[in-house]
Amino acid sequence: MRVGIFLSNSNPQIGGGYTFQQDVIKDFVNQAQNINEHQFYIISGNKNIDKSLIKNCGNFKILFYSENGIFNKIIENLKRHFFTSSFLAKFKGPIERLANKNKLDMVWFVSGYCYEAMDTPYIATVFDLQHKAQPWFPEVSNNGRWAARELAHRHFLSRASYVIVGTEIGRNEVELFYHVPKFRIHKLPHPSPSYILNSDNKSKSYIYKKYNLPKNFIFYPAQFWPHKNHVNLLFAINIISKKYGLKLNLLLTGSDKGNKDHIVKIIKELGLSNQVYILGFIPKDEMTAFYKSSTMLAYVSLCGPENLPPLEAFSAECPVLSSRIQGSEEQFGDTVLFCDPAEPKDIAEKIYLLYTNDDLKKNLVIKGKKRAKTFTSLKFSNKILKIIQDFSNIRRNWS
Repeated sequence: MRVGIFLSNSNPQIGGGYTFQQDVIKDFVNQAQNINEHQFYIISGNKNIDKSLIKNCGNFKILFYSENGIFNKIIENLKRHFFTSSFLAKFKGPIERLANKNKLDMVWFVSGYCYEAMDTPYIATVFDLQHKAQPWFPEVSNNGRWAARELAHRHFLSRASYVIVGTEIGRNEVELFYHVPKFRIHKLPHPSPSYILNSDNKSKSYIYKKYNLPKNFIFYPAQFWPHKNHVNLLFAINIISKKYGLKLNLLLTGSDKGNKDHIVKIIKELGLSNQVYILGFIPKDEMTAFYKSSTMLAYVSLCGPENLPPLEAFSAECPVLSSRIQGSEEQFGDTVLFCDPAEPKDIAEKIYLLYTNDDLKKNLVIKGKKRAKTFTSLKFSNKILKIIQDFSNIRRNWS
């Protein structure tokens, strides 16, 4: 088969989606370059893509696509509203035009975003469907976002030949929300980030000096979205100060997505300005040192079921406090200490327990590192290749 591998034009500040894509595609190329029965095409809109990715890979090529102009964007939106229109169906999107031109038999959309619903068979990847599960968050609902997301997901996922999810909860949501038959939904657990497991990163002394960090701190790397639940974490830090007389330092990193001013306001109202450090976006090569330097990761996000920072923490031997939300127990098992993310008192109690119990910390670190080595991007890539190989036996039935 001729298989397209679509890479989104993401950047490091997007967060987990960028890390996932970078990891998975490297291992996929390493495995697929030895499969001569298929020709693979990396599809990208980034003219500066690292071409060394496919160096010496005879069965890989790079194809570039151009984003839709205003006319085609209007047509694309109309097709989502009037998907039964045979007239609109004649207007193909940029990815399908490229697929048709190069006679691709299948396209895998690597990242968990919605793209084109195409006649060309394709594999979709899903990270979350929170606009359906928790529609009250402004980042998935306000200013027409909910309708736009719903139209995109409904069309894209329903038409997909296969859908990739990370948990059984994710599979159930795709089946429930979009009526995709279960046999077309494949569960592939989110792989641990290789950049922490394998690569050389900045030292702890480097980040302490660069950012003037306190000696001990709790770490929460999360972009400033409402669903990241920073406020309840701040309330918990305040409870610990009042109940136990323990002034814990909290480091918040991540890009501002419109909610940072609200977080800063709460910090001031609670009198936590001397305990909370907001550092903004942190380069990937510094993240390992942050995890290794922190007392714990407090990952209190209200959304899931796929979350990357706990997997990063596992790889860096950092104990994890995690939200108990749908999918989290399946994803993490007994490798984390769970808390109710909507209850500051419970978050406070669990932080205090983990902070003061060295045996618990050591136990979680051991279990976390074992979990990190169990689910790798290599295993993920091999399972995608198995899906492609199985589909080739079906695809041979038409020209």
